[in-house]
Amino acid sequence: MTAFPRPLHSQGSSGPRNGLAPAFRAIRSIPLHLRSIFFFAALVLLSGMLVAGCNKERARASRPQQQRQTLHLGLVPEQSIFKQVHRYEPLADYLSRQLNVNVSLSVMPGYDKALSSFTAMELDGAFFGSMTYILAHATLGVEPLARPVNLDGSSTYYGVIFVRKDSNIRSVREMKGKRLALVDRNTMAGYLLPLAYFKKAGVDYTTYLKEFYFSGTHEDVIHDVLDRKADIGAAKSTVLMRLSTDDARVKNDLLILARTPHVPENCLAVRRDLSATLKDRLKSVLLNMDEDQEGIRVLQEFKARKFIETSDSDFNSVYFFVRELDIDLKAGYDRTVR
Repeated sequence: MTAFPRPLHSQGSSGPRNGLAPAFRAIRSIPLHLRSIFFFAALVLLSGMLVAGCNKERARASRPQQQRQTLHLGLVPEQSIFKQVHRYEPLADYLSRQLNVNVSLSVMPGYDKALSSFTAMELDGAFFGSMTYILAHATLGVEPLARPVNLDGSSTYYGVIFVRKDSNIRSVREMKGKRLALVDRNTMAGYLLPLAYFKKAGVDYTTYLKEFYFSGTHEDVIHDVLDRKADIGAAKSTVLMRLSTDDARVKNDLLILARTPHVPENCLAVRRDLSATLKDRLKSVLLNMDEDQEGIRVLQEFKARKFIETSDSDFNSVYFFVRELDIDLKAGYDRTVR
């Protein structure tokens, strides 16, 4: 038979207390008239240690926690505020973790207020549309860092002018007396395209049309044409394609009549005096997201493959378009475009 292991302490032993026996024997060896002095000294020493420990904890608790830096980023309202924030929030959370800073998102109240909002809201950067970027670059000196590559592999979009298929509108000729829905004067697709379209046709759209108005977002323009509130619309292709996945009417009921050249997707541009270290880290995190498992998951939610480096020269097609329309970016955009 296999014997059970022998207990560590025999039955007659006092167990673990034997480890204190030498200490007790040392105390018993102290003469009786000196023991009270020994215990008093030990008590004073122990009290001092406890007080020192408490003071250290109190000092640690009273020391202010070092606050993390906050990076304030703005968004132009190409979709409804809720959809816009829902799309960008996972990206902001990812950047917060990777950069060890708080990333705060703010939707700017409108394209027309993008530049004033950038300053008033003390933003560090923003995801600008192509037109708002070149305006911000010309007047505020913002620097582009990166832009997303869409799921179809493109990193650009184009502006489109569209109508309902069941309308009789196929050219400028049939647009006389109709209603036109635009996005904002500070958008490439939602304003500059139709401006150039009518200019090329030799038409003053302000008198040629029954009505034109600014809806505020690309998404609202598309819905207004679908819902027959407007006869003609101008918006960006990527918003049109995103909406088509949720609303079959976009593919089935709309007809594109004209389009702009390709221009860069919304890019992240930052103020020029942002810390060079933070600027480089932010750019590096974005450009390497597709090599990180968590980054890949966030990109999927963002509906993008990856981010690519972006420079001012990528917007040459927008600058060309602006020159064709005789727009002076630094002279006051609202005064030169009507």
